[in-house]
Amino acid sequence: MKLTDTGLTVQDIKDKVNTYMIETYERMDFLCETARDQYMYDEKGKKYLDFYAGIAVNSAGNCNEKVVAAVIDQVQDVMHTFNYPYTIPQALLAEKVCTTIGMDKIFFQNSGTEANEAMIKMARKYGIEKYGPNKYHIVTAKNGFHGRTFGAMSATGQPGNGCQIGFGPMTYGFSYAPYNDLKAFKDACTENTIAIMIEPVQGEGGVHPATQEFMSGLREFCDENGMLLLIDEVQTGWCRTGKVMSYMNYGIKPDIVSMAKALGGGMPIGAICTTEDVSKAFSVGSHGTTFGGHPVSCAAALAEVNELLDRNLADNAAKMGEYFKKKLETLPHVKEVRGQGLLVGVEFDDTISAVEVKHECLHRHLLITAIGTHTIRMVPPLIIAEKDCDEAYEIIKASVVELTK
Repeated sequence: MKLTDTGLTVQDIKDKVNTYMIETYERMDFLCETARDQYMYDEKGKKYLDFYAGIAVNSAGNCNEKVVAAVIDQVQDVMHTFNYPYTIPQALLAEKVCTTIGMDKIFFQNSGTEANEAMIKMARKYGIEKYGPNKYHIVTAKNGFHGRTFGAMSATGQPGNGCQIGFGPMTYGFSYAPYNDLKAFKDACTENTIAIMIEPVQGEGGVHPATQEFMSGLREFCDENGMLLLIDEVQTGWCRTGKVMSYMNYGIKPDIVSMAKALGGGMPIGAICTTEDVSKAFSVGSHGTTFGGHPVSCAAALAEVNELLDRNLADNAAKMGEYFKKKLETLPHVKEVRGQGLLVGVEFDDTISAVEVKHECLHRHLLITAIGTHTIRMVPPLIIAEKDCDEAYEIIKASVVELTK
């Protein structure tokens, strides 16, 4: 919908949002009217370089032509039907995802937090059915992030702060250990522990990749103790980190993996994939969803996955990620540059506010996000080239310089 179609002004739109919407995000002060490839455009056609991509969603580019065509085609056939009849997009996507990442079974959800809820539920049900009623405990990482529903929020290792503030008691059965500390994770496990749940890169926690020793050690420890390894790839999955899934960078395989964001190419979808054995924990009536596996979202996801794979965008993410990180290391006041592929974080020294950098970049038509006090995060579409990295770098540099005048 274009602003000219409404007869309204930009201020009218802002006023309606302020009047009627419950706001939990800091808005970027511009109206996004259209988007294509690595750019977003306001109502005047002013171009913004998009290095947040809907928070790691639009990996094959904003409004990718093949994804858009798939949505239009599917909407004209079946828009929604629930999961009683078979639908073509759902079946084709299930096969594509499972065969691509080497898993046996998939269950579709609507979002990342729902996917993580399903993963938690499946792990607990598997443990209780196989070992007895006390096998439900899950160890996750401090400063991790798994979502905002109660199970996923409880799994998020930020007790007493972050997304847990003000919501009362968390769901029982989780404990937390320091990220990349294998011994601490082992020590946190008890006779009631059924699973370890981990992000291969802590995104909200500051863009901290897992070490090889940590990931390999967790896999070995879970195997030795009859426990499940749950990997949250909601943000890292589907070519973002230089491989189709981030866990592939470590040469390991999870028992259950969650995914969302880039899977749908802009349409809402989430999923968990698992082994044949673990999948048996879910039977008829044990879990459900009205919109999960939605025909339009599945059609979009199938087109998006094909684009990511056919254009080898994982390889481009690896190459551009290394190129971009090396440039970012030369920024003034930079403390550390971290990341994997095109999931990139820049931590500045204590004199630089990440939020202020974000605002300055917006003034210069670059869209990024801030996480924590001093760290900015970039998750651009995976189609970007060196020239886009160069442009983003120059804008970030100019923004930091402006803040230190």
